[in-house]
Amino acid sequence: MSTFSSLEQHNIKQRFTVTCEYPVIFTRNTFDTHNPLLLNTINNIDESPKVLVVIDQGVHDATPELTYKINHYFSHFNINVLPTVIVPAGEASKNDEGVIDGIYQTVENHAIDRHSYILVIGGGAVVDAIGYAAATAHRGIRLIRMPSTVLGQNDAGVGVKNAVNYHKRKNYIGTFATPHAVINDLDLLETLTDRDKRSGISEAIKVALIKDKAFFDELYLQRHQLAKFEHAPMENMIVKGAKWHLHHISSSGDPFELGSARPLDFGHWSAHKLEELSNNELRHGEAVAIGIAMDSIYSHLAGYLSKGSTDKIIELLVDIGFQLNHPVLNQLNVSKALAEFKEHLGGNLCITLLSDIGIGFEVNEINESLMVQSIEQLNALVN
Repeated sequence: MSTFSSLEQHNIKQRFTVTCEYPVIFTRNTFDTHNPLLLNTINNIDESPKVLVVIDQGVHDATPELTYKINHYFSHFNINVLPTVIVPAGEASKNDEGVIDGIYQTVENHAIDRHSYILVIGGGAVVDAIGYAAATAHRGIRLIRMPSTVLGQNDAGVGVKNAVNYHKRKNYIGTFATPHAVINDLDLLETLTDRDKRSGISEAIKVALIKDKAFFDELYLQRHQLAKFEHAPMENMIVKGAKWHLHHISSSGDPFELGSARPLDFGHWSAHKLEELSNNELRHGEAVAIGIAMDSIYSHLAGYLSKGSTDKIIELLVDIGFQLNHPVLNQLNVSKALAEFKEHLGGNLCITLLSDIGIGFEVNEINESLMVQSIEQLNALVN
């Protein structure tokens, strides 16, 4: 008997199941000492854990009193809070490797261990970047996310992905790691510009288009109130958007995206490239709105989606205030963008299209000339 044959009887097939669970909490005034929700997420107080707070520069500038409130809150409950770290807002945090190295150095300098906490307060990009640092330092420090943007609260901040950019490639380096908790403090949205408030609405529209016609119809009926950022429709949009994103992660059978299908990336194959081409002048949500419009028009031109439904989608996006005919569209190389998205997926091209509002489906090929026609139709729009 050969050596290889004798070794075959010793092959071991390893299998185990890990249950992931974390709360996504909606609240206001998190750092009021009468609000116990944040305190309740720290479930090992008897170990005297440390808390490192990392704040987005934009949030810090808009709420200069925030650091005092945080320190007062943790001191009130005798929790060891470390000096606050301020990091650049937006994609700058994901583009600058020094941001991640700074977190690693802080973890080392303060002997932050795996039973301590990193609390990140900021937009989706900052939450992404600090989430990556937390997931990789000591192979995982407990992360509490406090997204400060609409997009962060209804999408980017509630899931299990973390990433930074590399060589101008969006989310090229990253991890899948569940947060310890997510706290959506709706008061933080008051720190945003109108442009940033608007940007996050596109992710709710996206999930409604592929999952829930009734939700889309609500957004459509409330589009003028959403354009004014009225509280009740905005809160409804954020909560339902977050619920659908969480439902997909828990029920899709592929929470860590081992396969090629990415229904939650509807409109994203072009959005990521548009962000890069604009040198991140385009907000992520603005690029997603363009991508949604492009793929909706393509779905119609390919014979899947009715003209009436397509027109309704475009009307919703325009009435909320998105510019869909952005000049950067003229720089988009469809073939190259699709190839890069295919690489990002891990092998097979898989693009989500619409057969109706609320019903998404996957295709493995895109007619590039038809997609170019979709771009031409977008360019012809008058916003």
